[in-house]
Amino acid sequence: MTNIEPLGARILVKIVEQEAKTSSGILLPESAKEKPQEGIVEALGSEEDLMTDLAVGDKVLFAKYSGTEIKQGDDTYLILNEDDILARLS
Repeated sequence: MTNIEPLGARILVKIVEQEAKTSSGILLPESAKEKPQEGIVEALGSEEDLMTDLAVGDKVLFAKYSGTEIKQGDDTYLILNEDDILARLS
């Protein structure tokens, strides 16, 4: 767990990295990987400001170049505006 607390209508998402190799077994170099678009909700901003029903632990899809990236240890997080969350994944 992280000690980052988003403010206002912002959501903290831990990025889910894509696989380093394809389904056929080809290893992808770092430069060939696409920017991740999936993550797990780690923390939510103020309930009064948020219009969404997301909860901590939800897996979400977010806009490709959105948010502010933060690295903490080996983990990468994004602080996203509520509008940058496109869908909840099941």
